[in-house]
Amino acid sequence: MVNFEAGLISPSFCPQVEPLIPQINHILWTAIGEEINTNSFKANAIDWLSGAIQVETETYDDMGPVDEDPRWENRLHFHEYLENAFPLVHSALKLEKINTYGLLYTWQGSNVSLKPSLFMAHFDVVPVNPDTLSEWAYPPYSGYYDGELIWGRGSNDDKSGLIGTIGAIEVLLRQGFEPTRTFVAAFGFDEEGGGSRVRDYGFDVSSRLVNALGLQGAKELAAVVLDRYGKGSFAFIIDEGGGFSEQFGTIFATPGIAEKGSVNIDVSIAAPGGHSSLPPEHTSIGILSALLVQVENHPFEVHIQRETFSYQLFQCFAQYGTTIPAALRNAIKHSPSSDKALREVEYILFQDRLLKSSVGTTQAVDMIHGGVKSNALPEQAWAVVNHRIATTSSVNATIKHDIDLFLPLAKEFDLEFSAFEEIISTPETEPKGHLKLTTSYGLEPAPITPTEGKTSAPYQLLSGTIKATYNAHRALQGHGDDIIVGPGMPTGNTDTKHYWPLSEHIFRYKHHNGRSSNNPLSGTHTVNESFDADSLLETVRFFVTLILNADESKEL
Repeated sequence: MVNFEAGLISPSFCPQVEPLIPQINHILWTAIGEEINTNSFKANAIDWLSGAIQVETETYDDMGPVDEDPRWENRLHFHEYLENAFPLVHSALKLEKINTYGLLYTWQGSNVSLKPSLFMAHFDVVPVNPDTLSEWAYPPYSGYYDGELIWGRGSNDDKSGLIGTIGAIEVLLRQGFEPTRTFVAAFGFDEEGGGSRVRDYGFDVSSRLVNALGLQGAKELAAVVLDRYGKGSFAFIIDEGGGFSEQFGTIFATPGIAEKGSVNIDVSIAAPGGHSSLPPEHTSIGILSALLVQVENHPFEVHIQRETFSYQLFQCFAQYGTTIPAALRNAIKHSPSSDKALREVEYILFQDRLLKSSVGTTQAVDMIHGGVKSNALPEQAWAVVNHRIATTSSVNATIKHDIDLFLPLAKEFDLEFSAFEEIISTPETEPKGHLKLTTSYGLEPAPITPTEGKTSAPYQLLSGTIKATYNAHRALQGHGDDIIVGPGMPTGNTDTKHYWPLSEHIFRYKHHNGRSSNNPLSGTHTVNESFDADSLLETVRFFVTLILNADESKEL
């Protein structure tokens, strides 16, 4: 194993480890790499993903329990497909079907004292809008390969991740590998929606903002794994997430080591009805509109904090970005000890709205409803404000912000104001209406995976694996500066939340070019979803390398 401390390239702003190449299994790793480079393997891998795409596994928001809703049954066809496509996996690994459709594979290692590792993926997909079929370059469930890209719904999210994982195990088995460490693969079937069981867990399914719940898939899978292995029992967990891309002239890989929290604030106004010929000064819709303008005019303050992983990533940009503007590089390099420089970093970076949103808590008015007839005063009006909560904040802090924001307007409009079953304010005279805040869904920010210090061995192992895979796939030699690894965060939420108790080392990362020149957008959740065939080969190589490195590690 590489000594992580000794292997650092730069101890200053953005410490890097050297490529981590399997040593005990070096001959096997080399042989698999040569196999991956062959045309026959490429054709086989393309067939794997193409066939997986052709099995339709759409998830709808209104799907009922698995034993009641027949729309789940297409998952059985996907099970059959995997069994036929990966015969060695299904003869050598233990397979359990959890809650009918969840797949739990166990590759038992010879040393039970070693912490196992967990690989996650999901095989359900978002539905294809029938009205967009004419916009697809190729039919969405064709799995068509055009010589560069494999087209179809789920090609990127997330069947390529699943095929990369199970394909790596298949090729390792074909080469006769027997693990020392136990490896577990958990494949969910409802990550793309909540379904009717959302209500069973206290969420309001009427809110279309309940994302990546996995309540019948990942939640049930995680419960089985937790019961079997216990809290903190896994060396690391890896699930779908961002990959690598060129930024500031350099290739950066940004495995997700955290996730934002989320909360939906339902804002409702109740006011007296009546005929519209005798309107009050402000109707419920007018009052609600004023409240929503208040939301958009007073966004959360966003600041870069030195102790956060976002700041660490900015330091990586300054250290290794070859085309980063001189003013930004200089500000970042002076920012550890200069507040003025740190504010300058904020000013420059926050010109990018997406980057600013990734750092702070956001607000978005996503749903609104009010009134039933043009000549009737609206007795009810409501809206949903979705917040994505910064990793340095919390659900409670976000709720308090909204209460403080609405309180002056509640007084101005003489409203009784209640929030989350508590009376906030009552006017001295008869109230002209009622402002009520409730929440249909709240999720705290995820625990942050360690990237430095004595507990960061899994992150260092992942970083070294990323570098080794990137170099090997391109026949590059060197110490790893062809690709730089820095801590990142996915833009959305995953269903890793159900697995939080199992490990403090959770990564959201799929080893592929997230901004490929061949396929810059990938069509995820929209038309023309596709995945680069070469990226699929590299994904398989990555999981082979990660499994072998984890198996050899004495530091996990």
